[in-house]
Amino acid sequence: MTAPHLSREQLKALVRTIPDFPHPGIQFRDITTLIGHHQGMAASVHHLAQLADSAGAHKIAGMEARGFIFGAAVAVQLGIGFVPVRKPGKLPMQTIGIDYALEYGSDRLEIDPGAIEPGQRIVMVDDLIATGGTALASAELLRRAGAVIEHALFVIDLPDLGGAARLREAGIDVCTLMEFEGD
Repeated sequence: MTAPHLSREQLKALVRTIPDFPHPGIQFRDITTLIGHHQGMAASVHHLAQLADSAGAHKIAGMEARGFIFGAAVAVQLGIGFVPVRKPGKLPMQTIGIDYALEYGSDRLEIDPGAIEPGQRIVMVDDLIATGGTALASAELLRRAGAVIEHALFVIDLPDLGGAARLREAGIDVCTLMEFEGD
């Protein structure tokens, strides 16, 4: 099967904007319309897989939860493994974890350390980069497990929130399929 030929602009048009969600003044970028469109989803995965392949990925890591959707699909397309970066208490084995700050509070991420061999080149994939807190914590956690993290791929970037810039400052190349300014 050949990949659908949808441009990044065509993919961007498939993302629904919901004003004032979850709070007044927020323009929520809803990917459910993109993943519900079979050609849009296939084209998104195709574009991300090309980027991951160019980065020399040995495995793909996806952050819970929407990073699982895109990351697992990219890993399948490339024929490589997938590493889920989970919220606490979701993995049935001994894990390693990292606590990180949120805008109002903190959270924790965990992985199975046996899922990564030292020196493996892992490319992170997620649906959206906003402030970058989750992505930076994921990168640090994966690095603690022995992964080489130099690339992160996102469907959507909200550049005004600075997350992609923060990842680049941490030595991680960031590629996205689309941007939405002003969020």
